[in-house]
Amino acid sequence: MTDMTGKTVLITGASRGIGESAARIFAAAGANVALVARSAGDIERIAGEIGDQAIALTCDVSDYASVQSVVDVTVAKFGRLDVLINNAGLVDPISHLATSDPDDWGKIIDINLKGVYYGMRAAMPIMMAAGGGSILTISSGAAHGPVEAWSHYCASKAGANMLNRCVDKEARDQGIRAIGLSPGTVATQMQKEIKASGINPVSKLDWSDHIPPEWVGQCLLWMCSPEADDWIGDEISLRDEDIRRKVGLI
Repeated sequence: MTDMTGKTVLITGASRGIGESAARIFAAAGANVALVARSAGDIERIAGEIGDQAIALTCDVSDYASVQSVVDVTVAKFGRLDVLINNAGLVDPISHLATSDPDDWGKIIDINLKGVYYGMRAAMPIMMAAGGGSILTISSGAAHGPVEAWSHYCASKAGANMLNRCVDKEARDQGIRAIGLSPGTVATQMQKEIKASGINPVSKLDWSDHIPPEWVGQCLLWMCSPEADDWIGDEISLRDEDIRRKVGLI
């Protein structure tokens, strides 16, 4: 396991699924963790279970001032910010583009794309002043190919993938390790929403086809190690058996 003792990790969308699993895994590796989500209940419970090395911070990632505030509070609490995990994201409401609600469509962009930019924008100056850090962004196969009724999700994930590449272009030489992670389908609440839509092939997958969120958390931890340096500025796919082997999942 990668030793994260003394490091500080901020995780958006930390109230369940991938975010919760990552928080517990990073804390077990010795890190201080800031759990960020829109509502307080779940993250306060999780932080309480982790202990003194965790804090729960409410935040609307679609609002830059809110994102900057939780970054500032995290640094004030723990003295540093070493890893940002851009995990917060939505896919619902699922709808064909021609019948989509423009406000709902835009809300997905606000969270999945602008929220990622806001996290990067708030974290990068702090990381660069300290000599570097890791920015890990949850990507998707939807970033690279169209999926029926997911135009908002595909567009937002494609944009987030390009943000990852832009961060690398501009800040690798200042110590920033920007890496995307495409986990495949994960057994989370989002998959329940996808399944309920019944619209595209992803919704027809059996629950047993999805990987557990703990696998994603373990991969994110591995991505903080030098072993993942070959993927800086690029994207890792957890569908890749070689990656799973490197992470210790096989």
